[in-house]
Amino acid sequence: MSIAQNPLSVEVALPREGIALLTVEGHLDIDTATGLQHHLANQFQHGRRHFLLDLSAVPFMDSSGMNIIIRAYQQTRESSGSVHIIGPPPAVRRILDLTGVSITVPVSDTVDEALALVDRPRDEPGT
Repeated sequence: MSIAQNPLSVEVALPREGIALLTVEGHLDIDTATGLQHHLANQFQHGRRHFLLDLSAVPFMDSSGMNIIIRAYQQTRESSGSVHIIGPPPAVRRILDLTGVSITVPVSDTVDEALALVDRPRDEPGT
């Protein structure tokens, strides 16, 4: 499928200082992943260190999307930040689980749950 048939939409909101909520809609694949990468890089350049990725409207994600998430995770860890995935549909959750990404990158059902994880000190269990 070409990007024209399956565009990716990314909306950015700032729920708190230093935190960017990126709501992603559409297929996150080789044709569209760079769009998400550009949004993440832009927010990082503007001083955001915590990224909440709402994937509830992403019906499909391939390894390109996974790589963007992993790279964002690595970059934020270097600056005491974090990446959190919110509400992935079953097909996307399965990929996150099978690849082990859900072990490293926290997965939450809601934005509030993800924000609570951002607020939790790193030395608490489960972080």
